[in-house]
Amino acid sequence: MSNVYDLLQERGFIAQVTHEDEIKKLLSEKSVTFYIGFDPTADSLHVGHFLQLMVMAHMQQAGHRPIVLIGGGTALVGDPSGKNDMRKMMTREIVQHNVERFKTQISRFIDFSNDRAIMVDNGDWLLGLNYVEFLRDVGVHFSVNRMLTAECFKSRMEKGLTFLEFNYMLMQSYDFLVLNRKYDCQMELGGDDQWSNILGGLELIRKSDGKSVYGMTFTLLTTSEGKKMGKTESGAVWLDPEKTTPYEFYQYWRNIDDNDVEKCLALLTFLPMDEVRRLGALTDAGINQAKAILAYEVTKIVHGEAEALKAKDAAEAIFGGKGNSENIPFIEVKAADLEAGIKITDLLLLAELTPSKSEARRAVQQGGVSLNDNKITSFDYTVGSGDLADGEIMLQKGKKSFVKIKVV
Repeated sequence: MSNVYDLLQERGFIAQVTHEDEIKKLLSEKSVTFYIGFDPTADSLHVGHFLQLMVMAHMQQAGHRPIVLIGGGTALVGDPSGKNDMRKMMTREIVQHNVERFKTQISRFIDFSNDRAIMVDNGDWLLGLNYVEFLRDVGVHFSVNRMLTAECFKSRMEKGLTFLEFNYMLMQSYDFLVLNRKYDCQMELGGDDQWSNILGGLELIRKSDGKSVYGMTFTLLTTSEGKKMGKTESGAVWLDPEKTTPYEFYQYWRNIDDNDVEKCLALLTFLPMDEVRRLGALTDAGINQAKAILAYEVTKIVHGEAEALKAKDAAEAIFGGKGNSENIPFIEVKAADLEAGIKITDLLLLAELTPSKSEARRAVQQGGVSLNDNKITSFDYTVGSGDLADGEIMLQKGKKSFVKIKVV
């Protein structure tokens, strides 16, 4: 069995491990059951989750068995890791809706056939717990003094860490204990902000059952400047095509900073590392070619080859004067509405190029909005039938966002 640890290390995934030599030996000698948790705090996964899914895919391809843990129970509490404020409380109904959405999305990335992977919901064991028994069986093994030094709590201490959030580490640690007992799960993996929670699980299993288990964390998806990737003016970059279209998704990766290309190719595609390094070393016009390859490869994994080709054609039609213009994202407006006139701010909102009218006004004031390559200088501008060119209107915001307006 090939050692996936070396592969993950070469591609730049690994941030911290608990027992490096033992983990390398374990992963090279037998199939290991491991888990990664995903709290359904929204109705879609985003690009931060995608990095974890890539880790899971590499591990599965190397012969190891993933457990996908959906946090139907922990999402009701909220992980304080990396948060300055308490997460918004969600109802059970909202969490359950999000759980089902996550299950559908994750099934596109991981092979669950023939018991090659397992998907579980920690609500199945957390929501029915007897609190006093939980405190006696689990809480007894945790030192409050030690917990207060954990990195996941530090950012919350100034504004106030609620007792609700303080329980999160115990719940996540208990998840590992349940999975170890039921499925012989030997490793917990996660983003580097989960290090303290993972250590809690290792300690709980050691103290409760006398077993040795392991933990590994992965680099967070950040820019070369240390900022989290996956954010745009209109919000997060989602994996759900209804929330972030395949074209918008493609364009996000097509327009990342030159310094981030090689890292993203290594972390978010399956291209061989020799090719990753070759593309990452390109400069000038060459780095734009590398970005196009990155955008295509990531979009293909997330949305499928057909959608990736459509997004690529649309981008080439807009920016390169080639490709299929029919694949450019579009919205339809009624001829009567266009005849009456539509305010440019309303059209930007309708086309989902801005999240609000105030953002639309700001974009116009800053000179970032054009119709058919003509810059719009007033947010009172009314778009009408006179703006049609060959029966269509091309609406542009900034250098990256285009939507075709079709009349019906």
